[in-house]
Amino acid sequence: MKYLANSIKISFLFSVIILMFVLVSCNKQVEQFSENTSLPSSALRLDQLINDNPDDSLYYRMILTAGLTSYLTNPAQHYTLFVTNNAGVKNTIAAIFPSEINSNASDSEFSNFISTSDSSKIIKYRKLIQYNIIPQEVRSTDINDLFSNYVYPSVYNPTPDSITLIGSIYRLANYPTTRNGGWLNNIPITSWDQIASNGVIHHTASIVVPSQGYLWDRIDTSRDLKYLKAAILKADENVPPDSTLRYYLSTFGPDFTVFAPTDSAFTASLTLLIAQGLIAQGFPQQLAVVTATGLASTPTVFSNPLLSGILTPQNVKGILVYHILENRAFTNNFPTVETAYPTLFNLAPGFENHAGLKINCNFGADPVLPYQIVTSATVTDVLNNSANLIINSQPFSGTSDQTYNNGILHKIDKVLLPLSF
Repeated sequence: MKYLANSIKISFLFSVIILMFVLVSCNKQVEQFSENTSLPSSALRLDQLINDNPDDSLYYRMILTAGLTSYLTNPAQHYTLFVTNNAGVKNTIAAIFPSEINSNASDSEFSNFISTSDSSKIIKYRKLIQYNIIPQEVRSTDINDLFSNYVYPSVYNPTPDSITLIGSIYRLANYPTTRNGGWLNNIPITSWDQIASNGVIHHTASIVVPSQGYLWDRIDTSRDLKYLKAAILKADENVPPDSTLRYYLSTFGPDFTVFAPTDSAFTASLTLLIAQGLIAQGFPQQLAVVTATGLASTPTVFSNPLLSGILTPQNVKGILVYHILENRAFTNNFPTVETAYPTLFNLAPGFENHAGLKINCNFGADPVLPYQIVTSATVTDVLNNSANLIINSQPFSGTSDQTYNNGILHKIDKVLLPLSF
């Protein structure tokens, strides 16, 4: 066991590093744009453009029902609208209210459903519409293709009296990008730059839904991330409450990407590492494997006194921060050629030049959708061990691209290691 305990050399003041990181993140500038030249006064306003397009009728009906036409009619303020056509609205509404209306219902049935909605539904419409509006004019030429792309604040603000500017940037932002095509968050942009006298309209394949909850909420309640939860709690032992990993995964400020190994990934990796340690101490291989399998069979492995010299809080923390990027990265914004990026592990003194993680994705056709989506993606550690992202069986929901107020989570099938063993 001493072999493994000495194999991971991670000596850094994590609370100080994270504090420095959050301060840097909070000073991150939101993308600024130069003023676009105003169009002639005879040009149509945003509301007129939408109303004139029959395929935008359901989206416009949502705007009317939600009482948000002021964003479209004000000639003095320019806005960017991400609008979804009737088919996309029907799919979104049917997904939100599956017991009340089917996506196969007619446009007129959906229009009536939206128009006669009660107050609870109207609140949902308002959130959806406001999240898909940027309070300035942003044309396609203004949107970058960087990794990771800038954040763009939306007009959605559920708690305007209490939320700070920094909080609003990270909680209420959306993420348009021109990398690998055009996307708003992880939803394809199907057409660009319908110019109005008071703004611009881009069309998306479906309505982009704002984030809810925090990364820790997902980890804390997931049925197949119990080892990850136990590892985080282990890493947080004897750390002040406002400097723990759990704290930063539960609060505003950070905008992380978390590669979350599933329980089966942790079981396999821990079994291998423990077995290696036992063999190094002279255990016969078969006995080492059997013993390691038993030790790694439950998340309580992180609190097992037999492994206290190996799975120390510091060692576990070093492995965990290697799974976190400092910016939000949707799979569709991954590079298609394997490229290395730093992780929070690089914030540790002495590891600033660590090779980080190599990331890539592949696009492919979907049998139902008229555009390509990410069909596979990998992250590779310094030992050239590759973990596969568990891509959603249904596009835009499930195991990858899970978005929260303080970041995004992708489930992976292997634990990544920052150092050689």
